[in-house]
Amino acid sequence: MKIIENRKDLLEEVKILKVKGNSIGFVPTMGALHDGHLSLIHYANKDNDITVVSIFVNPTQFNDQNDYAKYPRITEDDTEKLKKVKCDILFTPSEKEMYPAEDKREFDFGKLDKVMEGAHRPGHFRGVALIVSKLFEIVNPDKAYFGEKDFQQVAIIRHFTKRLKFNIEIISCPIIRESDGLAMSSRNMLLSQEQRANVSLISNTLFDAREKAKSMTVQETKDWVIRIINENPFLDVEYFEIVDDTSLDPINNWNQKAGKVGCIAVHVGTIRLIDNIRFYS
Repeated sequence: MKIIENRKDLLEEVKILKVKGNSIGFVPTMGALHDGHLSLIHYANKDNDITVVSIFVNPTQFNDQNDYAKYPRITEDDTEKLKKVKCDILFTPSEKEMYPAEDKREFDFGKLDKVMEGAHRPGHFRGVALIVSKLFEIVNPDKAYFGEKDFQQVAIIRHFTKRLKFNIEIISCPIIRESDGLAMSSRNMLLSQEQRANVSLISNTLFDAREKAKSMTVQETKDWVIRIINENPFLDVEYFEIVDDTSLDPINNWNQKAGKVGCIAVHVGTIRLIDNIRFYS
């Protein structure tokens, strides 16, 4: 595995690989790698000749600087994990390398950033677009892999990839869960033992909601999920929405033909967790 820290060296490496006819799969991460990240690398390995992984905690996508400061940074441990899988190139740039000057670009996401994460984390998706577009320009992958846990983020990345005319296929990969159902997240390691014992209620309630939806309206289902989770003193629902899986417009009736996804954000003390689940009503 090659470890590259500056964009110039990676640009040159990618150019050589492309001239040789290699296909490139790319997995951008913020580190603190878990089995969810490693599953993305598995998919990239299966589809491509070369797999590139980046680790960069991107400051522009944090609207809460305390969240940015406490985000886990364990690059040495991450590097050891990547050595055990087929990661061909690890890109670990500094903040100065990625933002040598202020990047003032703005993006038009249509309606996609006006709801859920976008409504509660203003500027977050602009920050995502800033860093992902920069990384796409450097890595120039054939395919890029993202986890479905960040469902709205994947929709927005698809949108701006097409709008900016990147010739990159965006691949969304299934959520990987802990044995008790909790969606794997780098933030899970910040949970106290007591908090960790309670957070599986989030996913378990979402799973139960699929059954409840067979006899409840959309609004009743939403109200039930929020009530059940909020009854736990460790958990506080920020939002739970059931949306069209493409437009992210709210679903008001189970008879609507669109794919339906329930997306949730929950505060666990100072830690914020997200998850989602598909409804088949």
